[in-house]
Amino acid sequence: MSEPSRIPDFDYFPPDTPLQFLHEDAQILVMDKPAGLLTVPGKLEGRQDSLLTRLQAARWDALLVHRLDCDTSGVIIFARTKQAQGFLGQEFEQRRAQKTYVARVHGRIAEDSGTIDLPLASDWEYRPRQKVDPQGRPARTDWQVIDRSATETRVRLTPHTGRSHQLRVHMLALGHPIIGDQIYAPETSRQYLRLMLHAETLSLHHPATGDWVSFTAPLPF
Repeated sequence: MSEPSRIPDFDYFPPDTPLQFLHEDAQILVMDKPAGLLTVPGKLEGRQDSLLTRLQAARWDALLVHRLDCDTSGVIIFARTKQAQGFLGQEFEQRRAQKTYVARVHGRIAEDSGTIDLPLASDWEYRPRQKVDPQGRPARTDWQVIDRSATETRVRLTPHTGRSHQLRVHMLALGHPIIGDQIYAPETSRQYLRLMLHAETLSLHHPATGDWVSFTAPLPF
């Protein structure tokens, strides 16, 4: 396999779209993040626009709980109190929160379902890439085919760990990179306007009631 090319610094042109609220109460804000918008402000000049800054302009008490990659769309939750932030942080840290994603991937996957259990680590020479590494952190993803054509497959992905770029690297390792992925499939991404990866559902315990709640962001592709 050839060495990956170095990732060029990307131009940031966040979409000019209104905030999409999926749920709002005194403890939490659940949003549908558009693709191409950072979850939090970037460190470099010109990358201050983010979902968090936009949300805090409308809801001053919004607090970060977790993140989605800039190129990934879908459901994301914010807290409105420090207590809720701590509670929700534990939901993710203790892996009680459950997430599903939908992706369009290159090629026709023959099997109907499976599990990818491959440890991941940072590829320091080619940052921000991640890579499969026997010495890396454990990572596991379940996948299930939703639909397929001769050239691509639509899959539902259920991560059981939350590693950086986990779904993108796992699908690449399976031989079916996600369509539109500028980092892991750059040679085929230019014809697509976005990464075809969407956080479809998020389920966890509500910080105020302890009830199990689920949220869904409609598929954009």
